[in-house]
Amino acid sequence: MGGAQEPAGRAVIVISSHVARGTVGNRAAVFALEALGLPVWAVPTVILPWHPGHGRATRIVPPAAEFSALLGDLAHAPWLGEVGAVLSGYLGAPEQAAAVARLVGAVRARNRQARYLCDPVIGDAGGLYVPEATAAAIRDLLVPLADIATPNRFELEWLAGERLADNGAVARAALRLGPPTMLVTSAHALMAGSIGNLLVTAREAVLAEHRAVPDAPHGTGDLISALFLGRLLGGQGEGKALQAATAAVFEVLARAVKRGADELMLETDTQSLTHPMAMVQTRRLLHPADGPGSGRRA
Repeated sequence: MGGAQEPAGRAVIVISSHVARGTVGNRAAVFALEALGLPVWAVPTVILPWHPGHGRATRIVPPAAEFSALLGDLAHAPWLGEVGAVLSGYLGAPEQAAAVARLVGAVRARNRQARYLCDPVIGDAGGLYVPEATAAAIRDLLVPLADIATPNRFELEWLAGERLADNGAVARAALRLGPPTMLVTSAHALMAGSIGNLLVTAREAVLAEHRAVPDAPHGTGDLISALFLGRLLGGQGEGKALQAATAAVFEVLARAVKRGADELMLETDTQSLTHPMAMVQTRRLLHPADGPGSGRRA
């Protein structure tokens, strides 16, 4: 059955939160991936009526044993060869991390070309907004497995255990954590009034910037993770995927705010996901391996 010679599938398993109203978690990621032409298997880690930032929201978290059993069913599904990637985001409980890790292992056993993107959705500038046990499970079990990680800068600081005062520190922390590709959102912008996304690999550090949008709706982290992964699965290189994903998020965000929307309006702005027109400033930064005493030759 299948094995090492089986070509990568096109489907993406997305494991994150689900809201009845809004475009965060799975609602954002699934829509973006499907807009890019990729089939999606969607697994909710928690069900909410809306993003908790809008007010009190009832949480329904699947029991750990049942969540694990459901992911086990997927791991043994006869269609597992369809899967070319796994994307995990917000977790509803720390026990879910081990189940996600087992599923990633099963997907890779079936298809060695499959990629795993870990979006460690644990906090922002205000600190952790998940229990520390959940954040620790993501740090210890999922980030080390990832081919790609997409923390925001504050999440990266927590994962690395230190303040990251500039993009050089951000890049060094990203390299120490281990995923071969890391896209750090909310990196330090070099242009006034802008927001930066910093792509860090073993060979390069590339910063993409766009104008900051005030009163931004939730969901941009979920969206850029899905768009970046979708672009890679579509054959784009990392630099092009960074530029396209950043442009799309800015365009969707700016249009939602202009309309006075309290949520991203992906259903209206699908064209922005697939063919963004916004200009994004990208620049290569000094890579930590090229700094003084690095010993690496250009």
